[in-house]
Amino acid sequence: MTATATETEGVKPPQKGFFGQPAGLGPLFFTEFWERLSYYGMKAILVYFMYSQLSEGGLGLDKGLANSLASSYGAAVFMSGVIGGWLADRIFGARRAVLYGGVLIMIGHIALSFPGGVAALYVSMLFITLGTGLLKPNISTMVGGLYEPEDRRRDAGFTIFVMSVNIGALLAPLVVGTIGQKISYHLGFSVAAFGMALALVFYILGKGKLALVGDKPVNPVGADERGKVITRIVIGAVVVAAAFVISGLAGVLSVDRVIDVITVLGIVLPTSYFVMMLRSKKVSAVERSRVIAYIPLFIGTVFFWMIEEQGSNVLATYADTRVDLGAFGFTMPSSWFQSLNPGFIVVLAPLFALLWTKLGRRAPSTPVKFALGVVFSGASYLWMILPALIYGQSLKAVHPLWLAGSFLIVILGELCLSPVGLAATTRLAPVAFGSQMMSLWFLADAAAQAISGQIVDKVSPESEIPYFGIIGGITVLVGVALFFLSPYIKRKMQGID
Repeated sequence: MTATATETEGVKPPQKGFFGQPAGLGPLFFTEFWERLSYYGMKAILVYFMYSQLSEGGLGLDKGLANSLASSYGAAVFMSGVIGGWLADRIFGARRAVLYGGVLIMIGHIALSFPGGVAALYVSMLFITLGTGLLKPNISTMVGGLYEPEDRRRDAGFTIFVMSVNIGALLAPLVVGTIGQKISYHLGFSVAAFGMALALVFYILGKGKLALVGDKPVNPVGADERGKVITRIVIGAVVVAAAFVISGLAGVLSVDRVIDVITVLGIVLPTSYFVMMLRSKKVSAVERSRVIAYIPLFIGTVFFWMIEEQGSNVLATYADTRVDLGAFGFTMPSSWFQSLNPGFIVVLAPLFALLWTKLGRRAPSTPVKFALGVVFSGASYLWMILPALIYGQSLKAVHPLWLAGSFLIVILGELCLSPVGLAATTRLAPVAFGSQMMSLWFLADAAAQAISGQIVDKVSPESEIPYFGIIGGITVLVGVALFFLSPYIKRKMQGID
């Protein structure tokens, strides 16, 4: 049975106090809300900032390159969770990792708030990538640590926690997006920095309700290992820095090359993680079986996120170039479409949480929920073939409701997969790899966006039908395959439902 952070540390947080959930869920909820408002605010205008002309306050990049760079940036953000999970498990503990990550994210947003050109963009990407790697996997691990393994409130608790993500993401485009597109991109990024500062305030003030959840590393580096670990970290940093310097001097370092490297890492990293856990002597036979069960769930999740995450680049560009933004009598900012995804979740998530709670043991198994989520995501892209057939593939005439429909369909999938996936990850994680297993969950998103970095520059009005049709069709088939594999997966989960 997988131990929680509280069991490991021997101190239980207050078990009541936030909508029937542990009291510690409150500060984590509000921390995540403000952090997500800052992140999704930045993300709502990032693609537009990159491809808008210099005269419009942008960077003037090619649209295809901007989409590929945005996907690869997203992949790097989620891949950094590997480092953040390891540092939390072995050195900092989850609590300090979240704090340090928040500070780095705030610095990254501040860098974008000044007109520093492409250089400022890259500096911001570096800080936000490292900061999110520390914060994201570890705050989710802390949520899992609030519950005993047999506590059936866990799925509902994670659903509430995901609500914080989506309330923040709902407001972000409406606030940051409007300011960024109507006034100044840099002012929009400043608002994102302020949101991250508020997240840190809520996190620090809520310390007392968390007891000792995440306070110590679950698998700390021993005194005999410390020297080797520091040496390896230093050597790794030097090798990476040297590779960039040498590549730059040799004239082979380019944005396209960086995107290619991120794509390779997006596939190699999760593969290496699975191999490491399956071979580790710290993983018991039962835990190893659960890791095996997690592999097909992980693959299905990659396909889901590949489509869902393209909402902020492919569909964002679609909103800007193909949708009639004046269809409702006023011209709306194209960034507002980024509020549809979280908006649908805010409305529907309580219904799904109530559904899973009411059904109890009669609810679909975790693998079946995953399968449903993947099928819905594929269907959301098949839906996008229809407006191309109706309106043609060159006019800016698509009614906004077509794009809204695609977001609604993928959200039905996300509510089947995302909160359930977070909960399943904490339950299936080996004791010695708690935070790192959560990092693996986020690596599914990284792999998805890394793959997207190679294909999103291929979409254009002329290629819409094959692009949406092929990606959507393959994803639906993956979901169907996952459904037929669900009995095998459930057996390998060894009693975890």
